[in-house]
Amino acid sequence: MTVSLTKNNSSAGLQADGDNTVINGAEAAVLTLKEHDVTHVFGLCGDTSLPFYDALARLDHGIEHVLTRDERSAAYMADAYARVTGKPGVCEGPSGGGATYILPGLVEANESSVPVLAITSDVPVTARGKYPLTELDQEALFRPLTKWNTVLDHVEQIPGAFRAAFRSMTTGKPGSAHIGLPYDLQKQSLSSSTVWAQPEHVRYPAFRTAPDPDLVAAAADVILAAKSPLIICGGGVLLADATDELDQFATALDIPVAFTVSGHGVISDAHPLSVGVVGTNGGVEQTREIVTAADTVIFIGCRAGSTSTEHWRVPARNVPIVHIDIDPMVIGANYRCSAGIVADAKLALAALVKEVTGRLPSSIRRNRADIVARLDSLREKKWRNFNVLAQSLDRPIRPERIVRALQMHLPNDAIIAADPGTPCPYFSGYYAFPLAGRHFITNRAQGALGYSLAAAIGAWHGRPTSKCVSVMGDGSFAFTVGELETIVRRRIPLLMIVFSNSSFGWIKASQKEGYGERYFSVDFTRTDHARIAEAYGIKSWRVEDPSLLDDIVKQAIQFDGPALIDVISQPLEQSAVPVSQWMG
Repeated sequence: MTVSLTKNNSSAGLQADGDNTVINGAEAAVLTLKEHDVTHVFGLCGDTSLPFYDALARLDHGIEHVLTRDERSAAYMADAYARVTGKPGVCEGPSGGGATYILPGLVEANESSVPVLAITSDVPVTARGKYPLTELDQEALFRPLTKWNTVLDHVEQIPGAFRAAFRSMTTGKPGSAHIGLPYDLQKQSLSSSTVWAQPEHVRYPAFRTAPDPDLVAAAADVILAAKSPLIICGGGVLLADATDELDQFATALDIPVAFTVSGHGVISDAHPLSVGVVGTNGGVEQTREIVTAADTVIFIGCRAGSTSTEHWRVPARNVPIVHIDIDPMVIGANYRCSAGIVADAKLALAALVKEVTGRLPSSIRRNRADIVARLDSLREKKWRNFNVLAQSLDRPIRPERIVRALQMHLPNDAIIAADPGTPCPYFSGYYAFPLAGRHFITNRAQGALGYSLAAAIGAWHGRPTSKCVSVMGDGSFAFTVGELETIVRRRIPLLMIVFSNSSFGWIKASQKEGYGERYFSVDFTRTDHARIAEAYGIKSWRVEDPSLLDDIVKQAIQFDGPALIDVISQPLEQSAVPVSQWMG
C-alpha cells in the first residue's frame, strides 16, 4: 500500500519506517476506509473523536465528511446512502451519548439487511473502570443489535477490525456493524503495511451464494404445477440487484408480481404483471383478492412477516409455498414450504429462469391475456377509488391529493423517503414508480419517527442526480427539525412535504379502531412548519386550499434549492388510509 500524502502535500507526522510508514490508529482507520472505497462518512464530533477528525482533516483520502446535527440522523443517512448506492454506508459518533444516539439507526439497518458501519470513539483503554466521563460498555450495548461488533483493545487491531466489519456487512445476509475506537489507540503507532482491503468487500452483495441445483429443480416442479401462482417479493430482491432476473422469471411464466413495502421497486408499477404492495400497510381490497386467489405463493427476498401477510392470514396456511432467501433461518419460519432455496436472489432467479424455460410446456402461456386482463380490471378498481379522493376539494386536504400531485410532477427517477404514520401506507400503496429499482425508502423494521428527512439527505449524497423527497408527518418533523440546518449548509435541493394534522396520527387511528375512540395523549399544538423552515433559510409554502396544491408542488420541485411544503392535511383517523385493520 502507498500511504496518501496530506492535503497540504506534506507528511505531517507520518514517519518512514524501512519499507513501511509509521501511522497512528486514527490514520489507520481513515486509510482503511479509503481502501474500502468509502467516499462519504456521516457523523457528529466529540472529545474522544478528536484524533479521528484530525486524521480526516490532514490526510488526502477523498472522503467527504457530512456533519450532522444528531447521531440518529447520521445513521439514517448512512442507511439510505447504502440502499441507493450498493455500497456500505458509514456513520460515526463520539462516546457516551453519541453511542446511544447512533444505535437506533444501526438497529433499523440490521433488521432491514442494510450494511451500515458505525464507528464510535470510546474512552481510553487505560481509563476503563476508573469512572471516566462517557464510559459505558459499548460492546455489550451493540452486541444484540448488530451483525458484527467489537470494541478494540490494541492499536494493531484497527485495520483487521475494519476489514472484518466490511466482510460481515457485505457477505451472506447484509447487516450493520459497529467498531468502538478508544481515544488512546487512535494516537498510538502501527505500520501502514497492515492497511489493505479485500476488493470484493467494497460493495454488496459480495461473494454471492449460488443455489443448490436440486432445490432449484424442486422449486420449478412446484411452480410449474401451479395454475394461479403469485410472486411476493421483499427488499432482498433490491438488495441483490435482481430486478432484471425477476422480470425475466415472471414474464417467462406470466406470474403476477406483488411486493412488500420494502420491496416496492422490484418491478415497475407500470409492468403488466405488477400487483402492487400487499399486506396490512399499503395493501387494498383488490391486491388482497389477488393473493387469496393464488394457488401457490413464491416468496423471494421476503421474510413473510406480519405486515406482508396480514398477520399470517393472507396467504392462507394451506397454500403451497416456495421460499427463496439468503437467510436460511427465514425459510420455514412462518409457513411450511413445499420448496425452499437458500441463495442470493439474483443467482436463484437466474437459475430458475434457466430451469423453467428448459421445461416450459407450451400450454403454460395460453392464459397470458386472461391474467393481464384480470390484473388490469383489479388495478382499474383500485385507481378509480383512489382518484375520487385524490381530486377532492375537501378541507383539510386529503392525503390522496398530495400523492397525486407528486405523481404528476416528480421526474421518473425521483427517490421518495417516507416516515411511518401517514406517509408510509399512502406512498407504498398509491405512488406508482415507473422505473424498477430503489426509488422508495422507508424504515419498516423498527418504524421510528424522524427517519425520512435524514434518509432523503443520505439518498441525495448517494444519487445526487435524482430528485430526492422526504414525506413526513408533523410528529416526525419535530424529531428531526435540526437537520434543516444541515440541508441549508450543504445546499441540498431536497423537497420536503409535511402532513400537518396536529397528532400522532397512527396511534390516534388505532385508538379509534380498537379503543372506542378514547383518544389519550396523542394530540399536540399545530406548528407552522413553513415559518420554521424559512427561519433556516428554506423556501417554504403553507397550503390549506387543495386547489392550490398542484401548482405549489410544481413550483417546489422546480425550485433550485431546498423547499418545504407544509400541508394542512386530513387527520389519519378520518381518512381512507390503506391499512387493513382500519378499513373494515
